[in-house]
Amino acid sequence: MKEKGVPTDHLFVDKKSGKDIDRPQYKKMLEIIRSGDLLYIHSIDRLGRNYEEIQRQWRILTREIGTDICVIDMPLLDTRNGKDLMGTFIADLVLQILSFVAESERNNIRKRQAGGIAAARARGVHLGRPVKAVPENFPEIVHAWESGMLSLNEVIQACQMGKTMFYR
Repeated sequence: MKEKGVPTDHLFVDKKSGKDIDRPQYKKMLEIIRSGDLLYIHSIDRLGRNYEEIQRQWRILTREIGTDICVIDMPLLDTRNGKDLMGTFIADLVLQILSFVAESERNNIRKRQAGGIAAARARGVHLGRPVKAVPENFPEIVHAWESGMLSLNEVIQACQMGKTMFYR
């Protein structure tokens, strides 16, 4: 983006998955972008990973808002070039193909992830946070807390766990 001359205060980077458009920085960008602006996107899958949503957002940005878009890794997707019927047709075709590929890749990632999780579980691997052992005298501590002999802070200190874990 620096090579393209994009000022750092005009960079919008989401850490959230592109599986949907509900991303804070994307929403912020939509609030700021205006007709005649130029939006650089590194690749089409940075816009989203859902075929229909990519198409919808492209339409909103280019037709409703009137923004030009340049997809850096796909020069055919630069709305500044070929504004005639043939250029628009080619850009729409390329967009549809790349949107399909982005969604397909998202689906493949999910399948590989599910396969990896299933294989790990079959090997007996524990997934998620490590299991926190409760102290041997846990029932006595709980009884002391319930009867008012110990405060909650004393209980969680004695058990060496957080409040949420204690309640759970």
